[in-house]
Amino acid sequence: MSSCPHRVTHCIFDMDGLLLDTEKLYTQATQEILDRYGKTYTWDVKVSVMGLQTQQVAEKIVAAYDLPISWEEYAQSQREMTEVLMDKAKLMPGAERLLRHLATYKIPIALATSSGEPMVEIKITNHRELFQLFHHRVCGSTDAEVKEGKPSPDIFLVAASRFPDKPDPSNCLVFEDAPNGVQAALRAGMQVVMVPDKVIPEKLRQGATQVLESLEAFKPEDFGLPPFPTTC
Repeated sequence: MSSCPHRVTHCIFDMDGLLLDTEKLYTQATQEILDRYGKTYTWDVKVSVMGLQTQQVAEKIVAAYDLPISWEEYAQSQREMTEVLMDKAKLMPGAERLLRHLATYKIPIALATSSGEPMVEIKITNHRELFQLFHHRVCGSTDAEVKEGKPSPDIFLVAASRFPDKPDPSNCLVFEDAPNGVQAALRAGMQVVMVPDKVIPEKLRQGATQVLESLEAFKPEDFGLPPFPTTC
């Protein structure tokens, strides 16, 4: 934890690896593409592309593995592979409970994902009712207002600006799983709760306001939000 949490009024959520268990599906799709060239998708490369927009991911992977294709060709292959897999995405532990709790207490929530709108629609196939709880969603890869992808702060600043009352960034709490997303939130002037993959090293967790093993461990009252109801 980098600082003491303070009260917030709005919440902004990343999606992949935070609300939906899609990272292993992305890994599977990426490895199947790399198999064609005798390459292995390594963890260091995966961490470097987590949270990035489509073009950024494709450019980094093509460069990292010196693939004999353009980033556009890679992106097209990735899109085709993931479209087959992503409708199987399951919710991460604690995600539904938290979203419904915030919605019940009318805490404004938004989705801020680096995925493009068409891919988001595929990923939420089995969870549409839950994702309708968001006031709005910002899809970084297809949103014209998001000029730069994470770790730039654009996506979170755009998400905050689309709430009707346009809260100050300091009143927004971001939920993220990826180091690039954490840095984007901090650069936006927002607090951030990080729920990282267990293998992300300690040095890449630094800066987050809180680091949790799961959304199930989040305590809304730490940030001045209504606590979960107590159970007997």
